[in-house]
Amino acid sequence: MTIVITKTIEQTVTIKANPHDVYEALMDSEKHSQFTGPPADISREIGGSFTAYGGALSGTTTELIPDAKIVQAWRGSDEGWPPDHYSEATFALEEVDGETRLTFVQTGVPEASYEDISQGWQTYYWTKLKAFLES
Repeated sequence: MTIVITKTIEQTVTIKANPHDVYEALMDSEKHSQFTGPPADISREIGGSFTAYGGALSGTTTELIPDAKIVQAWRGSDEGWPPDHYSEATFALEEVDGETRLTFVQTGVPEASYEDISQGWQTYYWTKLKAFLES
C-alpha cells in the first residue's frame, strides 16, 4: 500500500441564493452540468456514485441532509492522485441573512494535487456556482 501525504482544504463562500437552490445545483446532474459546463452524472442516493467534469472527478456520496449537507468520497483523475485513494469532501450549507454560507472542507487531498485542487474549487466551482445562481 502506498502511503499518501495529504492536506486539508477549507474554504467558505457566500452565495446570494437559498440553501435549497445551492444543494440542487450541486446534486442535480442537469443543473450541475449547466453551471460547470462538462457533463455530470450524480446519484441522489447515499452510497450512489457521481462523476463531474466529464469523469475527471468521481466518487460516492456518503451522507446527505437535503438543503444542508453533502459528504462525498471524492477523487480527481490527475496524475498526482494515487489509484484507489479518496478524499472526503463536505459541503455544509447554512442560511445567513437570506444567503447561503457554503463551508467546504476536503480532507485527504494528496499533497501533490493540493494547489491545483484548492484553486480548482475557486475557479471551477465557486465562481461558476455564484454566476449560475446569482444571475
